[in-house]
Amino acid sequence: MLKHGILGLLNYQNMTGYEINTVFRDSLCYFWNARTSQIYRELQTLEQKEWVTKTCVPQQGKPDKNIFTITKAGREELLRWLSEDSPDMAQRIPILMKVFFMGERNREENIRYFKNLKACCELFLHSLEAVPKHIEDYSNYLDNREKAQYWHMTVDYGRRNLRMHMEWAESCIEKLERDGER
Repeated sequence: MLKHGILGLLNYQNMTGYEINTVFRDSLCYFWNARTSQIYRELQTLEQKEWVTKTCVPQQGKPDKNIFTITKAGREELLRWLSEDSPDMAQRIPILMKVFFMGERNREENIRYFKNLKACCELFLHSLEAVPKHIEDYSNYLDNREKAQYWHMTVDYGRRNLRMHMEWAESCIEKLERDGER
């Protein structure tokens, strides 16, 4: 899926790997983590598939800059992926994998875990307050600023998801505390 995220960004404008990494750090990281090394490795793969081209721009006193551009074939792949009607609901949720096996730990440790989870979600939710500004900044690059409404929808999902996690963590804490009183 990282490849489609990169193609989507390049569909908006030509970018360097550094710029792609910056966009991931500023906005996409809220729902998709990508390390710098993964982005550069994926750019090489996209170039091999001829979905992007790379133009080397010499710079004085600095390393040459590689600017990536989506190709016609890359745009076709992006649109093919976007046209898949059935949403991919398969998920890997590390939190649930851990919780499934938490019966191996003691109740106090698990209560602490859920309190920490709730606190982390609260911090993450607070960090989303900066995203509308990023959306505004990045939407200046769009040929049609209405496209940014989908970015806002993504942020809305993130907020709702974090609130659900906080509510669920609180419910788990209450259950563990109630069961511990028996």
